[in-house]
Amino acid sequence: MKTKTINDHLDRKYGKSGSKSRDDFKEKAQAYMIAEMLKAARKEADMTQQQLADKLNVKRSYISKIERAISDMRLSTLKKIVEEGLGGKLRINVEL
Repeated sequence: MKTKTINDHLDRKYGKSGSKSRDDFKEKAQAYMIAEMLKAARKEADMTQQQLADKLNVKRSYISKIERAISDMRLSTLKKIVEEGLGGKLRINVEL
């Protein structure tokens, strides 16, 4: 059977929407997207990982882990990075 849509592919590879494996995949994908947005924002601000780490008083390796979506981060940490480190504003949208 040929895959016709991305959802068909995801169903085959990770299970139907709502399954544990599919939910796990979605969570990891969201963490990766946040990590990529933070990395892009840091680069847009013309900052190195070390400069951002120094500004936030954390280790560069922590920033690296966040940018590679290896480290789970708290909402307060995300807010600190965006607002204190990068000078932005964190907005969160919840859909029910």
